[in-house]
Amino acid sequence: MEVAEPRVGRWLGRYSAAERFYCVEVIQDPESKKAIGLKVQPKEVQSTWAELSHGAYLLRTHYSETDPVLVWKGYVQLTQAEEAFRISKSDLHLRPVFHQKTERVEAHILVCFLTLSMWRVLEMWMKSKGLGDCCRQLIKEVATIKSMDVILPVKNATELRLRVVSRPDKAVQELIRHLGLELPSAPKTIQKVVSKNNT
Repeated sequence: MEVAEPRVGRWLGRYSAAERFYCVEVIQDPESKKAIGLKVQPKEVQSTWAELSHGAYLLRTHYSETDPVLVWKGYVQLTQAEEAFRISKSDLHLRPVFHQKTERVEAHILVCFLTLSMWRVLEMWMKSKGLGDCCRQLIKEVATIKSMDVILPVKNATELRLRVVSRPDKAVQELIRHLGLELPSAPKTIQKVVSKNNT
């Protein structure tokens, strides 16, 4: 009995989804107190609920709207807002910070709101160009385009800075064309550059 019950516990822990629907009991011999069997019974309430809700997506909300289409749209917008918060912590490399001052909380909310706004604008821009609405894939493709500043020493001047943009592959070129963008074909002179202060 002392060996059987921990084994049952380990199996139930490994299959936690099944544990919610079944009651498992070790049967023991009343005289020797040893395990002689296993009794498995379904939990009627949980099983009935699982059958009724199978394949259904349940939303519980305080939203007073009765049209399920509008409720679903509102839910999707909520998930997009949550995605914007995750974007600000991953793509923008903003780590979670326990803000203790009001101005820091407000600043964090502002950054997340701006992230969501820019994300939505990019989605609408993509849709208008017939490119769907998968912004993350677009950013991944465009990220292959690199730019580099070339610094050349010049007589009677401090230096000459030229910005050079790499040539994207054919697929990205087609994507840029669909977006109505043009990449510079020649190096661009960068002027009025503020030098870094290393002190």
